[in-house]
Amino acid sequence: MRDASRDHLNGVSGIDFLQRLGDRVKEERARRGMTRKILARDSGVSERYLAQLESGQGNISILLLRELARALDVPLEALVREGPEPPVDLAHAVELLRGLEADKLSEARRLLVSHFGGVDPSARRDRIALIGLRGAGKSTLGRLLAERLDVPFIELDREIEKSSGLSLSEIFDLYGQAGFRRQERQALNRVLEANPRFVLAAGGSIVAEAATFADLLLTCFTVWIRARPAEHMSRVIAQGDTRPMADNREAMADLERILAGREALYARADAQVDTAGRSVQEAFEALAAALEA
Repeated sequence: MRDASRDHLNGVSGIDFLQRLGDRVKEERARRGMTRKILARDSGVSERYLAQLESGQGNISILLLRELARALDVPLEALVREGPEPPVDLAHAVELLRGLEADKLSEARRLLVSHFGGVDPSARRDRIALIGLRGAGKSTLGRLLAERLDVPFIELDREIEKSSGLSLSEIFDLYGQAGFRRQERQALNRVLEANPRFVLAAGGSIVAEAATFADLLLTCFTVWIRARPAEHMSRVIAQGDTRPMADNREAMADLERILAGREALYARADAQVDTAGRSVQEAFEALAAALEA
């Protein structure tokens, strides 16, 4: 078994994490007036193990923790949260938003942005961000659009490489997914601070990091540049990059799964441009029309 003292998550040791977890379980139990015996009965977790957990000594499995969360009637994420407990008003607002249907949730987000976003809508229109999977045409169309608008064209991945002095693959090897995401957000912040107007080509996976993607949606007019999976793959290979197909017979299936998993996130963009079956010029005119609309 891994030594909890050597397990660090965002600077918090495994021992500290287990202690915080035990404290939260104890606090939630106390708020509900539940004895340890009652929680053990309702969750199926033994009293002895609950005592170990609440003292910071129990390295509980995720399945047992889920049963505890159900018995306490709290979201599982509330027990494993890394940071401090959120203010009561925030917790209530989140619960309210959870209960909204998709169309009402989108309306609520727009209202929050308009009232509390602190971003001038006209300034947002001067910052155009293209999102979508690799091979959709973001860089090609972005350069053409930047030339027409006479603004800088910026590729976020290149900004990350420039600031770190490392290639993306080296960043992932050295710092992992979490390290890359931190550098991606820092790079976006630098771009926003330094440039009042630009066209930005964002990395295809930026939508997977909720906080960074929220910043992008808030500060930039976003356009989803989309294509069919086969076109994504063929364009990447045409650029001389054969890595997607190397030693991977499931490459196309993987790409289709990635696109399906991100489709709802990409669809949050302000506009969409489908490049499937279009020449570069046709796709560019469709992009220009989307921006004018």
